[in-house]
Amino acid sequence: MDLEIRAIRDEVSRRKHTILVKEYPTIGICLGHQILGLAMGGETYKLKYGHRGGNQPVKDVKTQTVYITSQNHGFALHKLPKNVKETFINLNDGTCEGISSKNCWSVQFHPEAAPGPMDANVLFDKVGEMIDG
Repeated sequence: MDLEIRAIRDEVSRRKHTILVKEYPTIGICLGHQILGLAMGGETYKLKYGHRGGNQPVKDVKTQTVYITSQNHGFALHKLPKNVKETFINLNDGTCEGISSKNCWSVQFHPEAAPGPMDANVLFDKVGEMIDG
C-alpha cells in the first residue's frame, strides 16, 4: 500500500466516526471519497491499474443514469458498513464510485471536471439540499 494512503487510513481509523461525519453535512470528492468511506467504517484497496482519464463510465445506482467522468486515482473503497449505501458504480470494473449516508455523500470521480456534457453537475444540487435540511 502506498505510504500516503496508509498514513491517511491510519489517521482516519484512529479518529473513526468523528463529530464531523455525524453532525454536519459532509461531501467528499476523489481522495475525500476515500477518507469519508474510511471514516464511516469502509476499507480501501489498491487497484491494479487505477482509473485515469476523462472517459470512465459510472452508473447512478438509483436512477440508472450513466455519466462519463474524469478520474485519476489508484485506490477504491469496499467492505462498506450496512448504514452506507453505494450510489455509483464504475461500469468498467464494478468498483464503488459513490457512497451516501445520513449526513454525507461522496464520489470517487470528479464531477467538476465534466469531460463530456455537464451531466454530473447535478450532483452539486445535493450539496444545497443537504445544507437546506
